[in-house]
Amino acid sequence: MTVFPSFSIGRRSSGARTLGNPFQSILIMFGITSVMLGAIGGRLAHLQLIQGDRNRQLAENNRVRLLPKQPVRGNIFDRKGRILASSRLTHAVYLWPLDLDKTDWFRTRQRLSKILNIPESELQKRLQKSETYNSNEPIRVARSVTPAQITALQEYSSELKGVKVDIEAVRNYPNGILAAHALGYTGEINDSDLYDLQQQGYRLGDVIGQMGIEQAFEKQLRGEWGGQQVEVDSMGQILRVLGDKPAKAGQDLHLTLDLDVQKAAEAALGDRQGAIVALNPNTGEVLAMVSRPAFDPNIFSTRISEKTWQELQSADHPFVNRALRGFPPASTFKIVTTTAGLESGEFSPDTYLGTYGSLTFGGIEFGEWNHAGFGVLGFVGALAWSSDTFFYQIGSGVGHEKLIQWTRNYGFGEKTGIELAEEEAPGLVPDEDWKVQEIEEGWYLGDTINMSIGQGFLLSTPLQVGVMFSVPANGGYKVRPHLLKDNQPAQKWRESLKLKPSTIEILRQGLRGVVAGGTGAALDVPTIPPAAGKSGTAEDPPRESHTWFGAYGPTDKPEIVVVAFGENSGGGGGSFAAPMVLQVLETYFKANKPAKAKPVQPAAE
Repeated sequence: MTVFPSFSIGRRSSGARTLGNPFQSILIMFGITSVMLGAIGGRLAHLQLIQGDRNRQLAENNRVRLLPKQPVRGNIFDRKGRILASSRLTHAVYLWPLDLDKTDWFRTRQRLSKILNIPESELQKRLQKSETYNSNEPIRVARSVTPAQITALQEYSSELKGVKVDIEAVRNYPNGILAAHALGYTGEINDSDLYDLQQQGYRLGDVIGQMGIEQAFEKQLRGEWGGQQVEVDSMGQILRVLGDKPAKAGQDLHLTLDLDVQKAAEAALGDRQGAIVALNPNTGEVLAMVSRPAFDPNIFSTRISEKTWQELQSADHPFVNRALRGFPPASTFKIVTTTAGLESGEFSPDTYLGTYGSLTFGGIEFGEWNHAGFGVLGFVGALAWSSDTFFYQIGSGVGHEKLIQWTRNYGFGEKTGIELAEEEAPGLVPDEDWKVQEIEEGWYLGDTINMSIGQGFLLSTPLQVGVMFSVPANGGYKVRPHLLKDNQPAQKWRESLKLKPSTIEILRQGLRGVVAGGTGAALDVPTIPPAAGKSGTAEDPPRESHTWFGAYGPTDKPEIVVVAFGENSGGGGGSFAAPMVLQVLETYFKANKPAKAKPVQPAAE
């Protein structure tokens, strides 16, 4: 603002100074008036011509508001239509940037912080973020507020101008931690995602899927925002509705998960660290997927403090889906070694080899797990008793190139194709190139020996091991695991490994022998139909060993594969993991009575 010098204009008096003659005074006044009018005119021109659109928009915003309507997120059901994830209504607190009195914001912020138990710095950060994104829409600062908090907000409403309470839908998982890793959870969009997704209609404060099915099918589950265009008075009260666009609810999803089987798998694993996977070996449908430790996805339906988040992150990584992480598959891998031995032509189905307390390869001694050997065994007996020294000889005879090729044929070393691609690890199938690059040394015979019993550098996920068991179960086909029930391409996808009938028969006999009288005798019970399986124990020094057990049943017409994995559980696969598999199979077959096998007709003479 220009400040003009003060002066006096009046009649001449004794001792008073004058500005000269009247004509000169008139000229000066005219000049001053012209300057002032010019300044005012220039300012008006700036406001109307240069900033006219912006000021008209601000005035319109003070009269017309857009009240966004959040869409209800789609429900998630199990294969039988039972709810796994839905939405519930609750109250949320919002700030309206256009209604906030900036002069009173400090006091408003203090009062709001005390009522909502949210640091003032966080409230300030939220408001600044809305300015960063040039947003005049309401900013959510609290979710799932309590009745007591709502009462307090009403009581101090005169001090909380620009603060509103509204109803919103938040995610609800009625079964708590059940299937948490498969389902995932929802949370408020972060700055990075908002920057990437703004063009797709996402806005500040949106809730999106953060992992699992919630993230993989975010586009289908999200729905479309609606809103009302309303006219408001100077106090922000709605006078009338000018337009209305209903929000469009998200799409419901039906999964392949079976709630009963999932519950049984959760109970079987309990608080043990590890994973359990169950799937249909004929279609790839995932019937259960459990990982421990787990988390309750409901905690993200309210505001979560930084302290709580850090505690969750440090508690043995509960957000890691161990069903999709790589570990040494141990003796379950002898299915692949058997296949490589028979399909390579290096060994015939009637091969018999001596087994020993240990064998030496390349100057290194490799022991038998029972430290004594099992005498002379064929493939069926070697699988049943899980003889290490038998399979050392098979791996050595086949050679690392053919063994690695058959490992890849079974799907190891690549993602299975399940919808949770972002969380799935491909595992690791080491070869000579990998070893030179990562360890700077060549491939040794000892690497082949270790690999032949599923140890060494080899890594596979429990889901990949489930796919491996599906091959002998369904007659020689690799399937694609999937969680979406109507995923028709995955259900129909079957890749033949082109195994000889004799190879499939030996695998089936050997795996049946594991249960009938070998290391998997825990499953040889009348509560389930005849089953076949394989145990595994992987060393992980200096920690306790990993344990595995995989099985399928009924043996004559398999319907389900179950794989249990104990991370650093100690013990043996047959004693630790097999009882967990049994618990899942008992639940499945209690609800799904297998059809009786047709009697074998005598061959015509």
